[in-house]
Amino acid sequence: MSERLLKLAIPKGSLEAPTVELLAKAGYEVYVSSRGLRPASNDPELDLYLIRAQEIGRYIDQGFLDCGITGFDWAHENGADLVDLAELPYSRASARPTRWVLVVPEDSPIQKPEDLEGKRIATEGVGITQRYLDAKGIKAEVEFSWGATEVKVPDLVDAIVDVTETGASIKANKLRIVDTLLTSFPHFYASKAAVADPWKREKMERICLLLRAALLARGKVGLKMNLPKDKLALISERLPSLRRPTISQLTEENWIAVETIIDETVVRDIIPELIALGAEGIIEYPLNKIVP
Repeated sequence: MSERLLKLAIPKGSLEAPTVELLAKAGYEVYVSSRGLRPASNDPELDLYLIRAQEIGRYIDQGFLDCGITGFDWAHENGADLVDLAELPYSRASARPTRWVLVVPEDSPIQKPEDLEGKRIATEGVGITQRYLDAKGIKAEVEFSWGATEVKVPDLVDAIVDVTETGASIKANKLRIVDTLLTSFPHFYASKAAVADPWKREKMERICLLLRAALLARGKVGLKMNLPKDKLALISERLPSLRRPTISQLTEENWIAVETIIDETVVRDIIPELIALGAEGIIEYPLNKIVP
């Protein structure tokens, strides 16, 4: 094992799989056993911990960890004093941010946040909810919920504050969103002590660079083709998706090679058009990283 180690936390739970996948695309293979909380990796300079996202910010703030990936929401919930090195726009089920929303039954008389005055609210994000209420000057009782929060209204509490990405589960349970308290993506956070260490800071900045590059490549593919030189202008006009391509002269004077990056969703429509315009030898290939 390397003498120089960076203590990095990975969120355990719903963000675990997408985080491990993102790290792999960035070049860091992480090996998590079914019961282990200390994953291994292909980088001997990383000392990895698998910890609940809710706790990562607190452990970084207290100096037990150098850095970690956790949601902005949980850093906000804990009030941790952290250095924010990068926002990482991914989530557990989609590319949408997590939203903390104020929710009531569809037939509830509560129509706006001010209607919560004197009411009871259940949530796992007590700090998030209390700060929201304080900012609006609303006095309500906020209680911690250990889970299954949606089933607590209206019999046990008047409203809940819960997490959603699409809102589908809320609608399915015949609930209604009154307001959004907070939107959140994962962030790469570090302790002030780790940032002050030159080696650790450089190591963390490199990891963040590669993570951002992996996210930029999400949903995109590379496309290569051979093309008659006199068709380049026509293709550029007909297919605006092919912006700023790399163009190389082939050994045959009237032919060029064109290479570009496009959204994967448009490939199925573009390739038939390219063929119709005379393109040959079309190759589509996946991308792991795009470094701007």
